[in-house]
Amino acid sequence: MNAPDRLMPQIDFKDHDLAPQPGTPGVRYEKRPAKLPDGTVVPGLYNAWITLDNPTQYNSYTTDMVKAVILAFRAASNARDVNCIVFTGTGDKAFCTGGNTKEYAEYYAGQPQEYRQYMRLFNDMVSAILAADKPVICRVNGMRIGGGQEIGMACDFTVAQDLARFGQAGPKHGSAPIGGATDFLPVIIGAERAMAACVLCEPFSAHKAYQIGMITEVVPALKVDGQFVANPMVETQRYVDEFGRNAFGEFKTGEAAKEGKAVLAKGTVDLSKLDEAVEALCARILLTFPECTLKTIEELRKPKLDAWNRNKENSRAWLALNMMTEARSGFTAFNEGPKDDREVDFIALRQKLAAGQSWIGALHDEIQPKKGA
Repeated sequence: MNAPDRLMPQIDFKDHDLAPQPGTPGVRYEKRPAKLPDGTVVPGLYNAWITLDNPTQYNSYTTDMVKAVILAFRAASNARDVNCIVFTGTGDKAFCTGGNTKEYAEYYAGQPQEYRQYMRLFNDMVSAILAADKPVICRVNGMRIGGGQEIGMACDFTVAQDLARFGQAGPKHGSAPIGGATDFLPVIIGAERAMAACVLCEPFSAHKAYQIGMITEVVPALKVDGQFVANPMVETQRYVDEFGRNAFGEFKTGEAAKEGKAVLAKGTVDLSKLDEAVEALCARILLTFPECTLKTIEELRKPKLDAWNRNKENSRAWLALNMMTEARSGFTAFNEGPKDDREVDFIALRQKLAAGQSWIGALHDEIQPKKGA
């Protein structure tokens, strides 16, 4: 036996997983071979891909999917041969649009005790991402909205295709974005921009997300006549608009939007550059000391983690109780309203509340969007 052999005894590893290999309808878990920056496959090392697989509902997560994500992150953390975790969604329409509104509207609405238990699982999912023992890369293949934005911001890095939209949905759909957005956004983009994002719920582009420091990298995904082009619906040239604002990354309006839609209609979506960028980031991380990298990441997670741990329990309680009032109405409207009108009548709601009308009674029905109206 030579010296190196004496220094490398075989270890009978213990199993630290909480459950068998993860995997359930709605969530895929797989290990893909790790690669060097030149594309060479590294034998025996992998990147763990956790994929939300509910594309017909824009990869919104159900209760069972939340449990599967928790187990997948735990398994990837414990896997000794895993370099990075890549968190993504199926298809090119959405990374994730948050909680499954059909399940919310049809089961949790009006059931605060049930939603409180669900929010324990949701909190554990966010905590599992923030506590992962590997670097976590959010591969944004499409919309990252609402709770999808929150679990995405819990990740360490974000690489996005530039057709993706980012944003919150809380006050527009009967909730408050306290599943992470109000904790993470002030840390990431500052208090004023966080205020606008969380209160107004106006979506913004991947280019805007990159400009304000929310994501690591943005790459094109639209191919027109065989060539990649930047998102034609977004202003990617820097200029000052009529209000004196830097318009870079803003969605186009008017004639410019019509022209952008025409370009969009001619093109096809190709996520190969997104995959190249994700693989390149994984490869760069591979060429670092693993424990030094993890310690660095753990330190850099602390501002997000401190805010999250300070607020997650009282947020859970409030979200549960809100299922009796605004959340019940908001999720019902989104689930049952016509395709082009999925918001309650906010003016009627405010008028009725100002006049003293109680939530107990007809108010819920009176503010719902009217089909065929």
